[in-house]
Amino acid sequence: MDIQFEKSELMKKLEETNDLSIIEAIKKIFQSEKKDFWEELTPEQKFEIEEGNRQIERGEFVDFEEFIKKYIE
Repeated sequence: MDIQFEKSELMKKLEETNDLSIIEAIKKIFQSEKKDFWEELTPEQKFEIEEGNRQIERGEFVDFEEFIKKYIE
């Protein structure tokens, strides 16, 4: 697939359309790409992530390799 060709074809179709619903749909696609996942999280999820970061800052974590060794051996 030639990405430049595909983009060019889409631009031609966009220029030719007068269908506002198509234009709005395309705008929504681009807006959804820019969403910050943080805004989609619940307050509880945000708290858990922030608490995890605080634990890391305090050195309260286990290295992945150490964790694996503990459960494999």
